[in-house]
Amino acid sequence: MMNLLSYIVWNPDLVAFRLGPFAIRWYGLMWLIGFVLGYFIVKRLYKEQKIKDELFDPLFIYCFFGILIGARLGHCIFYQPEDFLTSWKGIVEMIFPILIGNDGSWLGQTFGFYIIGYAGLASHGGTLGLMIALWLYVRKTKLSIWTVLDNIAIATGSMALCIRLGNLMNSEIIGKITDVPWAFIFEKVDAVPRHPGQLYEAIAYAILFCIMWVLHKKMPEKIGTGWYFGFCLTYIFTFRFFIEYTKEIQEAFEASLPIDMGQILSIPFIILGAYCMLRAKKKEANS
Repeated sequence: MMNLLSYIVWNPDLVAFRLGPFAIRWYGLMWLIGFVLGYFIVKRLYKEQKIKDELFDPLFIYCFFGILIGARLGHCIFYQPEDFLTSWKGIVEMIFPILIGNDGSWLGQTFGFYIIGYAGLASHGGTLGLMIALWLYVRKTKLSIWTVLDNIAIATGSMALCIRLGNLMNSEIIGKITDVPWAFIFEKVDAVPRHPGQLYEAIAYAILFCIMWVLHKKMPEKIGTGWYFGFCLTYIFTFRFFIEYTKEIQEAFEASLPIDMGQILSIPFIILGAYCMLRAKKKEANS
């Protein structure tokens, strides 16, 4: 029998602080912290590699919009197509961070819609969106795509850590019911102990960042080969594949699948990561 007093009761305020009438939510704040960390880490890497400052400046504009657009479209298309692709209301809510009133009116208690932020972002879509954005960035700057991808990969763990901590503060992406002593009771969801899946991922990403930082110091010659990018993809999505076994499915249709959508979408990224690592190794052997 479960002793509920043995577990961590989790029910934080969604709002970190307020600026006048504006509520700053933990989730948005953690995204911001993650991007700021990534910004300074990659800026330092560019300086180490003597890449001109003017080539760095537009990088995070491309990254921000690539990740945001990709993550939003990935969630709406892969996880909730019936909600976002079947009506004008859904399409508007997919594009803009609002919730329209049930009557479809733009008038009402809060002018008919509520500014809620983007409630639904998928990491697989964000990764794909980032890759497309970086391809556009290198077309403009003429930098090597592998150099850019490797630098972003080295910083990725710090950014992913912050995003998963934001998920934890939101009590979302919860795990399955368990009796492990570190289980969380997510009071915003129910009153039973569950695996803190977000925390598992956050810890894994913190470890990834430490590994990547140490490796790039020991093997700077690999930056520009695609090895760090491949290692990053393989690490993240292999871990993501197996951690899904501790997490609840996000949408009902996944219950009929042999593996959930997160695992299905992880497989191509694992294959791509392994390919990039093998390509880098082969290139090194031939040089």
